Amino acid sequence: MAQRNTFKEDEELEEKLNIHDLKRVVRYLGPYKALIAKILVAVITMSLCAVAVPYMMKIVIDDIIPNKDMTKLGILAGVFFCLIIVYEVCLRYRTMEIMRVGQLMLKDMRRDIFTHIQTLPFSYFDSRPHGKILIRVVNYVNTLSDTLSSGLISVISDVFTLFVTLIIMFVVNWTLALWSLILVPLLIIWVRVLQYFQRIAYQKLSNKQSNLNAYIHESIAGVKTTQTFAREKQQYKIFQEQQGSVRDHWMKAVHIQFLMWPGVQTVSTATLAFVYFLGVTHFGGVGVTTGVLIAFTGYLNNFWNPIINIGNFYNQLITASAYLERIFETMDVKPEITDRPDAKPIAPIHGKVDFNDVVFRYEEGGRNILNLVDFHVEPGQTIALVGPTGAGKTTIISLLSRFYDVSEGSVEVDGKDVRDVTLNSLRRQMGVMLQDTFVFSGTVKENIRYGKLDATDAEIVAAAKAVSAHEFIEELPQGYETFVEERGSTLSAGQRQLIAFARVMLADPRILILDEATSSIDTRTEEALQAGINKLLEGRTSFVIAHRLSTIENADKIFYIDRGQIMEQGTHAELLAQRGMYWRLYESQYAMLKVNEAELKKA
Repeated sequence: MAQRNTFKEDEELEEKLNIHDLKRVVRYLGPYKALIAKILVAVITMSLCAVAVPYMMKIVIDDIIPNKDMTKLGILAGVFFCLIIVYEVCLRYRTMEIMRVGQLMLKDMRRDIFTHIQTLPFSYFDSRPHGKILIRVVNYVNTLSDTLSSGLISVISDVFTLFVTLIIMFVVNWTLALWSLILVPLLIIWVRVLQYFQRIAYQKLSNKQSNLNAYIHESIAGVKTTQTFAREKQQYKIFQEQQGSVRDHWMKAVHIQFLMWPGVQTVSTATLAFVYFLGVTHFGGVGVTTGVLIAFTGYLNNFWNPIINIGNFYNQLITASAYLERIFETMDVKPEITDRPDAKPIAPIHGKVDFNDVVFRYEEGGRNILNLVDFHVEPGQTIALVGPTGAGKTTIISLLSRFYDVSEGSVEVDGKDVRDVTLNSLRRQMGVMLQDTFVFSGTVKENIRYGKLDATDAEIVAAAKAVSAHEFIEELPQGYETFVEERGSTLSAGQRQLIAFARVMLADPRILILDEATSSIDTRTEEALQAGINKLLEGRTSFVIAHRLSTIENADKIFYIDRGQIMEQGTHAELLAQRGMYWRLYESQYAMLKVNEAELKKA
């Protein structure tokens, strides 16, 4: 897992080109072998056409023109015309199909990274800005488009053309062919030097792009707070600093990248001039006819054009490797919670829950968040968890849902260790209502149906009525068909929670978890909702975390949690009678309620 960071911090860099990442990209070609084989046939045909033309020019200059053989000239002209047609047809086919394969590979890569992200633990998302995750799925994959769409397969074509051309050059005149390669070592040195600096430049650029994306994402999410505190100018200043850093690193990276083409072009032009010099002066014992010299210049173009293309592809590859590193880094993050090899689906849950001397810590060797928590819940019971912030209440329900695994002890549902059953079968029978209610963009009906995708409209309405959400939904402009914006921004916090209640109600879970579920609902709404909550709790094993003690007075058992331990437990009446921690908490809330009522009367 990458280290914790913010938009102000760069991520760690690899110093060398990771060949393993490139091999992983090539594996994405696997499903499209048949299509690639057809492309290669077109590529081979194009290469044969390309190498045939210079040889035909040699025949025309050395044989046909001196002998004035117009019949052969006509035949060669016809062949030449046919070669052009075949070449252009193959070129169009290759271009279109390469683009198709490239886009299919991108689709597969984006699918894999998105699917993998869905399996990662909460700690992964808590440890980095979401903007830095988003840029990997969208921007970085899109940046690979040219490399995968036109580069990866085209380089196969160029390599084939290069070797065929070399063979023909040595067949025509091996001495001149050897002299033609004299500057290739210089080109290799040039490319290797640039590769080192270019990779570092693009790694730094990817960091700055990631930082900018993280800042934009954070700024959009917090725009209401920005406007509330009139921080627009300060936000703008930080944005300018971030995008200025991206621009500076972009210019440095492009400056290095654009040195590749002039270097290759200079070497190819120098080689062509040297071949002309050899052919004209016969230096080094090179003696060739005019036709051979003209043919050789054509073959040199066939030789250097692939070299230039391969150099450009290598250029793209160095650029892409900086982004591949980030993509595969994310895909290599191991999900902390997975099914064991021998895990089996759990049968329909009755609702018995056992915590057996549970100890939990987030990191090996770190402090204990829970210390020997031990309790046993019968099916259908409602358990309330209360206590100060950070006491371990949310950790308990997270272990029950197996968002984390216990460090010591065990958590059992119906007598089965939750680590021995499949996650899907366990979580499908649990309903979790968190304090931070999430509403997806879409209609109200679609958001409620998220709890049961095959639910009928009647079932959706019944679930909404049960939790007192139906009345406010009916008052919306289009009722259940009202479109809700991203994160439910057009609804109040209380309305979002009511929709989430209906979603859980529709799912009909056997174990219900409510984490501060009524925290954003006003007292009047809460009173109307309480009957719905009671119905939601009927026949289900329920765990309720609540800061309003009035909502849990009817719980079968209340646990007062502090410092990772159950300090007190019992019914509401029993705990009040003990006059301990729970009693003091209840008295403080009751006193505050009296103060609020008095102030309302004065108003």
